[in-house]
Amino acid sequence: MSKVYVGFSQIHGKGVFAAIDIEEGTQILKLDDSRVVTDDNPLQAEKGEYEHHCDYIENGKVVLMQEPERYINRSCDPNVYVKAISGTRYVYAMRNIKAGEELTFDYCINGYGDSVWQCHCGSPNCRETVHIDFFHLPKEKQLEYLPFLDTWFVRENEEEIERIISNSGH
Repeated sequence: MSKVYVGFSQIHGKGVFAAIDIEEGTQILKLDDSRVVTDDNPLQAEKGEYEHHCDYIENGKVVLMQEPERYINRSCDPNVYVKAISGTRYVYAMRNIKAGEELTFDYCINGYGDSVWQCHCGSPNCRETVHIDFFHLPKEKQLEYLPFLDTWFVRENEEEIERIISNSGH
């Protein structure tokens, strides 16, 4: 039995929802990172491949997210995160999620780059303007998200993360 289904989202048209109650820490989905986007293998709009369905991961690798994970919407109050285990990425529950609740991710977790956009997540904690880069998050959000950072992101940004930890008194 699948733990999720795709349905109508108030956030952005389609969304991914919990089919069952999911406990904090539960592995929810295995991500399909098989479609790597490169100069030699670019996105093909005629096949429904668009940049907003891409994920930017370790060493600058770009992958086209597949269904259902491509429909996990962004929120300033997320309930899931992504972490790689032995080279395979999985979606995990950050907290308990009730059946019927939309799965949401803060794209700033493991995020880098200069993209900025207006957020419409509807969360009481909505930041309204979102800069995709983890290091542009408010310091308290950075500290909150530290346990959810993927190993590759920590490794690639070791000095900056050490600075966040040392400045927090932890």
